[in-house]
Amino acid sequence: MQLKRVVVTGLGALTPIGNNIDEYWEGLKNGKSGSAPVTYYDTEKFKVKFACELKNFNPLDHFDRKEARKLDRFAQYALVSSDEAIADSGLNLEQVDKFRVGVIWGAGIGGLETFQNEVINFAQGDGTPRFNPFFIPKMIADIAPGHISIKHGFMGPNYTTVSACASSANAMIDALNYIRLGHCDVVVTGGSEAAVTIAGMGGFGAMHALSTRNESPETASRPFDATRDGFVLGEGAGALILEEYEHAKARGAKIYAEVAGGGLSSDAYHMTAPHPDGIGVVQVMKNCLRDAGLKPEDVDAINTHGTSTPLGDVAELKAISEVFGDHAPNININSTKSMTGHLLGAAGAIEAIASILAMEHSLVPPTINHSTVDENIDPKLNLTLNKAQKREVNVALSNTFGFGGHNACVIFKKFSE
Repeated sequence: MQLKRVVVTGLGALTPIGNNIDEYWEGLKNGKSGSAPVTYYDTEKFKVKFACELKNFNPLDHFDRKEARKLDRFAQYALVSSDEAIADSGLNLEQVDKFRVGVIWGAGIGGLETFQNEVINFAQGDGTPRFNPFFIPKMIADIAPGHISIKHGFMGPNYTTVSACASSANAMIDALNYIRLGHCDVVVTGGSEAAVTIAGMGGFGAMHALSTRNESPETASRPFDATRDGFVLGEGAGALILEEYEHAKARGAKIYAEVAGGGLSSDAYHMTAPHPDGIGVVQVMKNCLRDAGLKPEDVDAINTHGTSTPLGDVAELKAISEVFGDHAPNININSTKSMTGHLLGAAGAIEAIASILAMEHSLVPPTINHSTVDENIDPKLNLTLNKAQKREVNVALSNTFGFGGHNACVIFKKFSE
């Protein structure tokens, strides 16, 4: 069976360093940090007092008051970013076959704030189960693609992938394969997350997963630096329009890139820690390259998972050295989480977008906040430290890994006829 080609025709982003694609790219190329003191709640008794919140986002700029109350923030973010991507794609929604347009979305947690608030309200009451009738529809992780499809009438495959921080990368790979196999012409894909909440910050803090650099939050996310002490929690969404090439060509669509392939694997090692030798990460990158029909030496840039954790960063870079061998020092390796923080289920989407934009602009965004060399990291690797680097990017790979040992890898290449 001849697989169909899949291209990217629309992008949308809502991130801690920019509330649309243009702002996001400006933040990326200039090395902007999105980390700042938390404003959503009183952090006095919390060990970690900062996060990568969205800035200047007002839901009433996008929804009426009644509608906004029915949507958890993660669903609001999904709708806003997907609207931008759909508009960017130039799709004529009156002419597309909506039975062949799907929505496959990623969310690691879903409506955490809704769940948290409803349980707190119950606990503070007299024991009478007075719950908001929108509690369950606001909370469930699959509701975001549901809202996107309802708004636009898309009647193709519609579901959410949940694989912790690999969720939106999984969603993109599913979208790629539905189109490749001829089941869809277009899929709206990506992911959203809104876990900067009392429960989210408290829970990750209890795991000792978060940086505690309260005295300098803007420098707390420091992937590959010897003094890194955990990730910075972020929030937001990224959306991509994946489209069958002939369908895009017939309507004269702008094509950002081709989705060359995707790979999946499992660490089968630990609930939260990566395998120290990166065995699962080695396999997922090999699987991705094989699926794309590409060789290691074809890759120009890798946007790493790079969360700024002591174990994870070293294991991933070891895996890159093993897979790419002598070619590894020729690759621009970076971690845009140094700027955005870790968006959990939305990470794969916004980082795939960063890879595509690096390809479009021939500029690899930096890994910021690096000051101290880690002796456990190969000094020959180009980690794109502190300043963006100009280079032609023809093939870009994006890694995303999740608690539970979920590994996902997506690879993009410059489009050519």
